[in-house]
Amino acid sequence: MATRTPVIDCQVHAYERDRPERPWIGWLQGPAEVTGDDMAAAMDAVGVDGALLISPFSMYRYDASYALEVYERHPTRFGLIRPFDPESDRIEEEMEEWTSNPGVVGARIMLARDEFEADHPGLNRILAAGGRAGVPVNVMCSTKLPLLGELARRNPGTQIVIDHLGIAQPPEPPPPAEPWADLPAVLALAELDNVVIKISGAGTLAHQPFPYPDIWEPLRRIFDAYGLERCLWGTDWTRAVNLLTYEQGVEAFRVTEELSDSERAVLMGGALSRIYNWSPGTAG
Repeated sequence: MATRTPVIDCQVHAYERDRPERPWIGWLQGPAEVTGDDMAAAMDAVGVDGALLISPFSMYRYDASYALEVYERHPTRFGLIRPFDPESDRIEEEMEEWTSNPGVVGARIMLARDEFEADHPGLNRILAAGGRAGVPVNVMCSTKLPLLGELARRNPGTQIVIDHLGIAQPPEPPPPAEPWADLPAVLALAELDNVVIKISGAGTLAHQPFPYPDIWEPLRRIFDAYGLERCLWGTDWTRAVNLLTYEQGVEAFRVTEELSDSERAVLMGGALSRIYNWSPGTAG
């Protein structure tokens, strides 16, 4: 009997309420609290087997202690990723420390600052350290796609993952008039063998209601450029809370006739398991 490919969400967040013991530094779109237990329950309700739990930069910056606590409670459900500080003087040590934790599957860079250039020492140190540790480095790079391409060429031995389609996504309705305007730049990065892409938050770019039929033409162009084995489905929950429910973010990819069953299995879990060398169900 053939085994079912696990359904894996490439990006979710969990966080506590703002409190003195672990204060928020900023703010993330979403409810006042989405604990690890809440996130696991939401996944159970719609048949998502596992997820990559991204420590939320907006709230906790480079402190991933809550993500580690969530993993202790749900060691078979979540793989862990945290942001790294390009200005740190301990990047290599921090990467070694982070990747020594059970459940860790990757690192993250936020290309948010306008002054970042491709020769920035900290950015390249994070990418090189991720490559040496054998973990993918996720890069939030919307509006910075050419810079991501230059960094990827400088670090060919590092698996780089484009966050959220590489496209700026709205925190609340309505979506931009031309949400896919940066698609040509996204497609251009497909020529880089060490780059893969998260198909996360796609429903937030739709002008048509669930199940978002207008997302499929641009998504098919991404699938054709990268190949499905380099595309990772996800929801970016809870950031999308004002645009769609978690169930809608999942079911839009299940009910569509744009994907065959075999394509769906690759996109919604199979490719991620290979790229991150991780699958839900076993701790460690």
